[in-house]
Amino acid sequence: MPPAATRRSVHKVTIIPRGMALGLTQQLPEVEKHSHSKEYAENMIAILMGGRLAEELIFTQKTTGAGNDIEKATELARKMVCEWGMSEKLGPLTFGKKEEAIFLGREFAQHQDYSERTAAEIDHEVREIVMRNYDRSKELLQGHLVELHALAEALLERETLNAEEINQVIRGEKMAPVKPAAPIGARSRPQSMPGKEGVTLAPHVPAHPSKA
Repeated sequence: MPPAATRRSVHKVTIIPRGMALGLTQQLPEVEKHSHSKEYAENMIAILMGGRLAEELIFTQKTTGAGNDIEKATELARKMVCEWGMSEKLGPLTFGKKEEAIFLGREFAQHQDYSERTAAEIDHEVREIVMRNYDRSKELLQGHLVELHALAEALLERETLNAEEINQVIRGEKMAPVKPAAPIGARSRPQSMPGKEGVTLAPHVPAHPSKA
């Protein structure tokens, strides 16, 4: 298990659509940290590949739903190579000089300060990092398909799971039954008052309220 500094715990999972997203997995860092390791970055890429891999393993097809995750994974891998010097092949170098260009309508403009050959090597390294963690994620999911199906069934029943409920499902424990929702308008009805001879009367409301 990776050290706490490289782990992020799942806080909540929901299949309720929010904006452009059809669902949401919310993660929180276990330790407040502003500097992360290469292992942490690669783990995040493996996590981001989980949605696409679930589509492929369960439905044997690919959809646009994983588009944002793939974009984030590619961007993270490119930062590892071009900004953080985490490529074994290219070494501790940065590629792409950033200059302020607010007048162009954005904060920074990035200029290519390397050769076409280096650009091809960067693309190769980015793909290598993403695919390496894609394979890691695939191996993990294939080894835990029972838990994957159990979580999917729980989400279909409850729509949202918190951290404790997720852990319960993974451990194979039975969760408490879902409480039925109150009927619409049930709480808006006026409380009744007992009257004479068992007749139920509504609360008294003056026909002509007095003026203040």
